[in-house]
Amino acid sequence: MIQLTNVAKYYPAGFGKTYVLRNISLEINEGEFVSIMGPSGSGKSTLLHILGLLEEPSEGNYAFLDEPVQKLTEKKRTELHRSQIGFVFQAYHLIDELTVYENIETPLLYKGLSGSERKSRVAELLDRFNMVAKKDLFPAQLSGGQQQLVGIARAIAAQPRVIFADEPTGNLHSDQAREIMELFKKLNQEDGVTIVQVTHSDTNATYGNRILRLKDGWLEQ
Repeated sequence: MIQLTNVAKYYPAGFGKTYVLRNISLEINEGEFVSIMGPSGSGKSTLLHILGLLEEPSEGNYAFLDEPVQKLTEKKRTELHRSQIGFVFQAYHLIDELTVYENIETPLLYKGLSGSERKSRVAELLDRFNMVAKKDLFPAQLSGGQQQLVGIARAIAAQPRVIFADEPTGNLHSDQAREIMELFKKLNQEDGVTIVQVTHSDTNATYGNRILRLKDGWLEQ
């Protein structure tokens, strides 16, 4: 599903380059749950952003669903973001002016679903995440854990094949974190969604079936 070959990422610095990632080669198969770990500054988030088509690699090749990413048109890239990829962020990234219902519905508007299809999909997710009573509340009226649940519901609304999660429990206390991780595990095992998460937490990492460790931009073997 995902194949990186000798991928590097650098930024110009004076007359030279500062490398954030070096020579990364890896494969992630459909249905896997992969945890990316490493100290701060090791390149974890940059790697996740490249995998999620938010950033371009400076060197090397990336194939996503057998398509060379460097050759994707902007239109195709947008289409992949809307139909195949879901994102969950540490800071939730919900839209403050929209209710829980409207936040979850947003990706479905981009997909061009009819009103009745959107309604039934959002209702199904609200039910699944026990958020029916909170559907008309705004993000500021929710706890951190509830906001992250809405973030995950929004990420899976368009039924993506892969979810990229960047420190998804970073702002949550342990009970909420466990609830979120159990949810990811369920999505992976029951719905077959591929999950790639960046985490500092050894506990969270064990929910995956494989751990990739980064150090100073290099992938440790």
